[in-house]
Amino acid sequence: MKKIIIRTAASVEIGSGHVMRCLTIAHNLKREGCNVLFWMEPHAGNLIDFVAQQGHETIAKAEHADLYIIDHYGIGMEWEQTIRPYTKKLMVIDDLARAHDCDLLLDQNVVPNFERRYEGLVPDYCVKLLGPKYLIMREEFIEVRKQYRCRNRNIQRLLVFMGGTDPTNETMKILTALEKSKFSHVDIVVGNGNVHKETIEQICRERNYHYHCQISYMAELMEQADFSIGAGGGSMWERCYVGLPSSSTIVADNQLITTNYADQLGAVINLGWHADITVNSYITLLNNLSNIDAKKLERTSLELTATSQPNAWLSQILELLA
Repeated sequence: MKKIIIRTAASVEIGSGHVMRCLTIAHNLKREGCNVLFWMEPHAGNLIDFVAQQGHETIAKAEHADLYIIDHYGIGMEWEQTIRPYTKKLMVIDDLARAHDCDLLLDQNVVPNFERRYEGLVPDYCVKLLGPKYLIMREEFIEVRKQYRCRNRNIQRLLVFMGGTDPTNETMKILTALEKSKFSHVDIVVGNGNVHKETIEQICRERNYHYHCQISYMAELMEQADFSIGAGGGSMWERCYVGLPSSSTIVADNQLITTNYADQLGAVINLGWHADITVNSYITLLNNLSNIDAKKLERTSLELTATSQPNAWLSQILELLA
């Protein structure tokens, strides 16, 4: 049995995206008979218990393994070189076009010239998996895409998800903006790491909104929604993959290039940097939903992710392990 260690992180500040996409990879590798362990630091909002609940052992220091998978903005080439004696092969998941010492690199993001993004930044022997073909999608999203339904222009069902921890507290801004809006159904999704989740749950209860915390059925909510207000990053690609018209608020530096480019291509509405977004910004968005060409957003999102091959990265990882 091949032993794989995933070095990643989650916290209130970092968010949960790195861990969630690593869990998708871990579940697939476990189905292939691999033993997958997670190495994470106990920061506030770390998701260590959640990873354990998902059936994966966690460790607190380096161990020898057949493969290390690193998905961590705080780790770069220097750390990768120090871990080499512990592993036969090394894989990196990145979004930022940084230099790495690895055998396999995965960057799923759609950015200008993504095919050449890592030229000179990784060893010549490194296999590069770049762009939307290699989107990391949970099985639930893959199934929804297979059963895709066309939406009409009547936006009645709204989905709000601003990331697992929502460190900039966008959800509360949106809830304030929604006070005078009328939708037949509103879904508000948060993660366990959201420090405001109790207040959000109380507001949802008072307004008869549907509150969801740390769920495993996000694809189902996206399938049912007519429009979504969300953040950039991995959840933006999930919305695009299932053809859900949406807006994106940039809540972290690493989302800047991808969100701007997705907006330029017409796949999302980029509201801008979170510090510049106010309650009135969200009110304006909500008031203008009837004028938005949701069908164009839907169509462009699907076209942008059309080259995606469900878990195409899995065969490459297994080949690396062979």
